[in-house]
Amino acid sequence: MQIEEYKKLVDTIDYHMDRYYNQNEPEISDFEYDQLMQQLKKAEEEHPEWVTPDSPTQKIGGVAMREAGIKVTHVVPMLSIEDVFNKEDVTAWVEKVKAVHPDAKFSVEAKIDGLSMTLRYEKDSHGKLKLKLAETRGDGFIGEDVTENALVIPDVNKYLDLPYDSLQLRGEVYMSHEDFDRYNEDQELKGGKLAANPRNLAAGTLRQLDANITKQRGLRMFVFNVQQGPEELTESHVNGLDILNQHNVPVVFHRICESAEEIIAVIDEIGEKREEFEFDIDGAVVKIDQVAYRNDFSTSAKYTNGHIAYKYPPEEKETKLLDIELSVGRTGRVTPTAIFEPIRLCGTSVSRATLHNQDFIDDLNVGIGDTIVVYKSGEIIPKVKEVKHDKRPEGVSTFKIPNVCPVCGGTVTRDADTADMKCTNPSCPAQLERHIINFVSRDAMDIKGFGEVYIIDLVRRGYIKDIADIYTLKDKRDELIEEGIIGKEKNTDKLLAAIDGSKSNEATRLFTGFGIPNVGKAAAKALLKEFKSIDAIMELSVEQLMQVNDIGEISANSIYNYLHDAVNIDIIGRIKAAGVNMVEEEKEGATDKLAGLTFVITGTLPTMGRKEAQELIELNGGKCSGSVSKKTNYLVAGEAAGSKLDKANALGVTVLDEVGLISLINN
Repeated sequence: MQIEEYKKLVDTIDYHMDRYYNQNEPEISDFEYDQLMQQLKKAEEEHPEWVTPDSPTQKIGGVAMREAGIKVTHVVPMLSIEDVFNKEDVTAWVEKVKAVHPDAKFSVEAKIDGLSMTLRYEKDSHGKLKLKLAETRGDGFIGEDVTENALVIPDVNKYLDLPYDSLQLRGEVYMSHEDFDRYNEDQELKGGKLAANPRNLAAGTLRQLDANITKQRGLRMFVFNVQQGPEELTESHVNGLDILNQHNVPVVFHRICESAEEIIAVIDEIGEKREEFEFDIDGAVVKIDQVAYRNDFSTSAKYTNGHIAYKYPPEEKETKLLDIELSVGRTGRVTPTAIFEPIRLCGTSVSRATLHNQDFIDDLNVGIGDTIVVYKSGEIIPKVKEVKHDKRPEGVSTFKIPNVCPVCGGTVTRDADTADMKCTNPSCPAQLERHIINFVSRDAMDIKGFGEVYIIDLVRRGYIKDIADIYTLKDKRDELIEEGIIGKEKNTDKLLAAIDGSKSNEATRLFTGFGIPNVGKAAAKALLKEFKSIDAIMELSVEQLMQVNDIGEISANSIYNYLHDAVNIDIIGRIKAAGVNMVEEEKEGATDKLAGLTFVITGTLPTMGRKEAQELIELNGGKCSGSVSKKTNYLVAGEAAGSKLDKANALGVTVLDEVGLISLINN
């Protein structure tokens, strides 16, 4: 591996650390993340001179989140456990320990997929051992105070019936499958956003500012370690857990073992029990039972001594394919979705997974009635891995997407040089519905209160045949009220007022709302900054369009074709006649002082929000991005900047605070 490849790998892992630990929105599976870490460790073994204190192998990805409490410095660091991925590595580690301490014993425990919390108990004035502080792991050295939330977790004892002056216990907070399903069912009834998995929901629940919400959602906890305490709890790890268990402290599933063979057997037993546990697990932890022996087997500043974690492969299950559902998107693309008998994966019940396109279906050779293997990508998105053709029932054959649209009955054809099948009927209701939803969305015209249910009803009843019809709904006010499509008089007038108010939006929003393929907000901003009006853009050639930053040949052709289509010309003309703004007005105070510069904003700034800072940068000609890269010129960092600041420092990106940004503009 070359140094540039190494740096790129570090950046990739840092990004996924931030997604997992800080944003609670992982994009890849634990298995895929672990494979990246293994590549990094191998590279650093071969090139120890590359290792820095900021390497992912030297730090814990999580950072304390300020929103849910004040920061706390851990008395005993809350470190990670080094992972292994095959049983040969487990055996090798056990043999290494035995070579130094032949009498070593081991605790094998379920590795619960939750989040760590340490409980600090101290003797109070009445001589009782009372919970004084509950703290999250954060970065391993500094976490946050979540004591009030911890006290509403049934497994957390406010008082312990133990004769000690003080005690620190570390455990794993999790959400049971039952509580997770209950939460998502409630959200579905309310029309709210569903949680991706129990671990993410548990993390967000523990950090709630209102402990009543934490109590309502339901969290549980198992203790898995005595961080600090008397000798009777810390001489033998297993004895310590057993004593705690006898005093009403829920402790992790654990077994004492003496040999590698016994350890492997318990690892297999835990793996087989995954279905029986009421919580998710992602591995099995092996710990040296004699706590005093552990310091003889240190690894790095990031990992706890005397521990390893065996990680199970990604969870996958067989199920029966019941149907293939076809849906039509805004562009007319027909998407096949597998509907199968429900299975539980990574803590959630799943019954659907995309089949992408006909090529994907052909490669799998999948048909309705087949037995398929489903797994979760990134622990979130269900995917079909393979088909068990040896279990195929008689008469089942490979599914073919029909050449008739499932929504309008129009002709479906395959795009040249692509795998996409598209409905060719421009009046297809499914395409129109998605187009209108995009047009009124927050990133486009931002017409608040114009929900998907209203749009579908208005389209299907013929009130809206294109985006221009939105601005003639006011002419049908009485009819809309009479039919109750939007509601009574108050709701109808409220939506019509929002539609009317959108006429004064920036022209950039209107252009974004056209939904031109390969053209987003950035391209719309660049075009209108350069040419000032949509009318002017309609006069441009493909070559002229390509002269604008952010506009390539594909985008230029898409824009030209859209703006020169007779149907679209008529729609744009009617939108203009309705009084919708088509001109990008020069904003007061606009300059080009930051032209050509790319900024990333992170953390909490002293006097302005991130959106306000972004508007200030764009007002002065700069461009804002969501992630740090080699193309970033400046990182504007506030409090709790997190991993973006680490990445900027690693790449040599100039870091500014709020004062520095203002100074850059004013100079």
